Amino acid sequence: MGRWVDYIALAKPRVTVMVLGTAGLGLYMAPASLQPLRAVGALSGTALIVAAANALNMYIERDIDGLAPRTKKRPLPAGRLAPAAALRFAVILALLALPLLAWCANPLTALLGLIAFVVYIAAYTPMKQTSPGALVVGAIPGAMPPLMGWTAATGQLDLAGLTLFSILFLWQLPHFLAISLYRRSEYQRAGYRLTVIEHGISTAKMQIVLYLLALCPVTLLLVPLGIGRTIYLWTALLAGLGFLAGGVYGLRAAAGARWARALFSGSLVYLMVLSAALVADRALSPAPSVGLISPLTLFPAPAERPASLGMQSRR
Repeated sequence: MGRWVDYIALAKPRVTVMVLGTAGLGLYMAPASLQPLRAVGALSGTALIVAAANALNMYIERDIDGLAPRTKKRPLPAGRLAPAAALRFAVILALLALPLLAWCANPLTALLGLIAFVVYIAAYTPMKQTSPGALVVGAIPGAMPPLMGWTAATGQLDLAGLTLFSILFLWQLPHFLAISLYRRSEYQRAGYRLTVIEHGISTAKMQIVLYLLALCPVTLLLVPLGIGRTIYLWTALLAGLGFLAGGVYGLRAAAGARWARALFSGSLVYLMVLSAALVADRALSPAPSVGLISPLTLFPAPAERPASLGMQSRR
């Protein structure tokens, strides 16, 4: 049992569960749906590709993880699993995930999963040791799950799905900057080149505010797109202003690790509140047509999707 627990730890289950939530949100908010079994398959494929990326990340960073108190008890630096075993585990998960996404959803969703996987492993992971820009690069795969959920149902890239992607992309930036502020010494010991380390605390705080200023109006775009309605509008507006106020409050010189930890926790609450408002609006109102919420189609679906793919209208 201990070995299986260590394999599960490689997949970072808490992160994977959160990712499943955002992917499920994209799937639920889409104006069309997969048959239940195919929806479960699409979500399972998403979970597998995320778990594969997490496991491979732990394999690559096993030596670095041994330097920080927070990560030195992970299976690889603690010596409970051999590196080769972790590598095999990650590869197997990835090889299972992509065909499952292609079959249960569509090739576009599988391609997005592959892009997220490659960016996370080949770009974000090594960049953490070389550039503060890794934060922005890492936010790309982090924001992919809701878009994958959306494309699994609709089969296309459009403005509505990309807006969901943009919200999660922008949300991650202040979220992770807050983590870096109160865990600065740990990251510095591990050799990460973060904004707070390279450019100072004041610059990191200012970036938080700037990203929040961008996040607030982007969240409101879901209203004219027809995804969010009255409940979401007021929730996004008030929660966004509250999140922004928390960021501005941190510009004081006296705001330190305690404020950063509170902002980090508040960012999680903010995301959950925003998601709950979307779900509530969607549950209380009929789904609009694809044409209404997707005025800009960048990757159109075929005129007719084969019945075997299980697409059903939610109207």
